[in-house]
Amino acid sequence: MSRSLVIFQALADPTRLRILALLRTMELSVGEIAQVLGQSQPRVSRHVKILVAAGLAERRKEGSWVFLTLGTEEDFGPLLAAMDRWDRHDDAERAADIARLKAVRTVRAMAAEDYFETHAANWDAIRSLHVAEGDVEAAILRVLAPEPIGRLVDIGTGTGRMLELLAPRADSAVGFDRSPAMLRLARTKLAQVGLTQAALAQAALENAELRQGDMYALPLAAGAADVAVMHQVLHYAQHPAAAIAEAARLLAPGGRLLVVDFAPHEREDLRERDAHVRLGFSDAHMAEWFAAAGLRAEEPVRLDGELTVKLWLGRRAADGR
Repeated sequence: MSRSLVIFQALADPTRLRILALLRTMELSVGEIAQVLGQSQPRVSRHVKILVAAGLAERRKEGSWVFLTLGTEEDFGPLLAAMDRWDRHDDAERAADIARLKAVRTVRAMAAEDYFETHAANWDAIRSLHVAEGDVEAAILRVLAPEPIGRLVDIGTGTGRMLELLAPRADSAVGFDRSPAMLRLARTKLAQVGLTQAALAQAALENAELRQGDMYALPLAAGAADVAVMHQVLHYAQHPAAAIAEAARLLAPGGRLLVVDFAPHEREDLRERDAHVRLGFSDAHMAEWFAAAGLRAEEPVRLDGELTVKLWLGRRAADGR
């Protein structure tokens, strides 16, 4: 059977067209798609199997969840253009699906925010359960040390530990978090640190700013940062590729993005107990997301523990391209 026939047979079903439209917005789990479409998960899985066989979608198993994304741009680009042209006057159902998807993800995001508010007071302890935080921080300093930090942006700052660690080495520093409880703790913590550190560090921390902000839409201009850090944040992201793209947008030419997070693991309990959306990340996916955001990935650093921690560094080209 010819490839074109396989593709058009896969497209000849309204449910599969709806699934492809959803995947254009972001990578999704099969369960999320089933919830938005109002269909059973086994039924959605059958449609997904056909799309994957046709090369229109790719699947990635993560614990008990399966995540889906579109196929390669080379194969899929012409189809998207055709679908946009043919469906531009008949997109009411697509718009309704996207609205339901937004509602589903908003509920999940609110549940995660409630978790952060509840656990803010012991957040540093929660984040250091798997690899000694001192080892992680030493590795962060080694990765960033060869060059000046300059203007630092800490995305998902939590209690401000990355600002505490890196602001003394930066020209300026700003930390963003969506949780007011986290920001209150961070302000208290940094004020206390400023009273006890050396004069240089104290001056740097006094220049550290804390602001409420969403990692998908940060209130800073493009090129406003020389270094952006996402420390144990990405596994809470509903849309990791979009979070990385937004962080990359902030980087000036030659700027660096450091992502510190878990390698792939099978700890399903962390989804419910600790609100993890993703069970770690592979080097291949991180490199793919970096490349899509215009960053060149450098060799990752691995720290083994109960859960393996990885440090991924991406760099924007010196000419900004």
